Amino acid sequence: MASLRDIKGRITSTKKTKQITKAMEMVSASKLNRAEQNAKNFVPYSEKIQEVVTNISAGSSSRNPMLQTRDVKRTGYLVITSDRGLAGAYNSSILRKVYNQIIHNHTSADEYKIITIGRIGRDFFRKRNMPVDMDITALADQPDFADIKDIAHDTVQLFIDEEIDELYLYYNHFVSAMTQEVTEKKVLPLNELSDNKAASSSYEYEPDEDQILEVLLPQYAESLIYGALLDGKASEHAARMTAMKSATDNADDLIGDLTLSYNRARQAAITQEITEIVGGAAALE
Repeated sequence: MASLRDIKGRITSTKKTKQITKAMEMVSASKLNRAEQNAKNFVPYSEKIQEVVTNISAGSSSRNPMLQTRDVKRTGYLVITSDRGLAGAYNSSILRKVYNQIIHNHTSADEYKIITIGRIGRDFFRKRNMPVDMDITALADQPDFADIKDIAHDTVQLFIDEEIDELYLYYNHFVSAMTQEVTEKKVLPLNELSDNKAASSSYEYEPDEDQILEVLLPQYAESLIYGALLDGKASEHAARMTAMKSATDNADDLIGDLTLSYNRARQAAITQEITEIVGGAAALE
């Protein structure tokens, strides 16, 4: 049995760890509220730009490359993870899905490109000698579009320049504080727009539809990436909050078990001392 000093030391260290995990839980809860609101506030803009682009493309005979499906020679994977761990299965679930997809669909590194947002994802693929063409790290907990404008623009440009023939986006979709779903979304080509045959609204355009689409389509694709990032950030804070709450609860359980062991060891030591005293007194009689 461990000594009283050892058990007491473990209790003290566990209590300190509990203080840290509890503080991290509260910080993540605070960040989650704002991140969730950011994601919700972005939805009206995302829906409106989709509506406008769909209306214009439905009434146009545009041959814009972003609307055209072509033979797939190289696939792009944009993966959103966090910069830090301690978030439960938030990162591992995404990376496992992407990794399995790549291994299943490709036999050569020339058949795909990887773009990562977040240090965990970048390091994961580089350790496995998989090509990470672009990456961005150290994003703010509440990122602005300006923070990812360059990588979003460059990613869309890869498709326009035919360096990739399709683009898939992987992130954690925020369902609730307790639930996040790994989501795969095909961003390019924009098939759901080109396949939409609904009549366009009776608008007059200046300049013409093709020139407007040339500007709007890249912006729409970039908005999909930014919206996924906001969604992923909310999921990250929720996952970290849940993980830290679980760690705090486990610390409470461990402290309870250690306290019980401490009391038993202390009781055994007292009993041993009484036995020795009684035995010594009996020997003097």
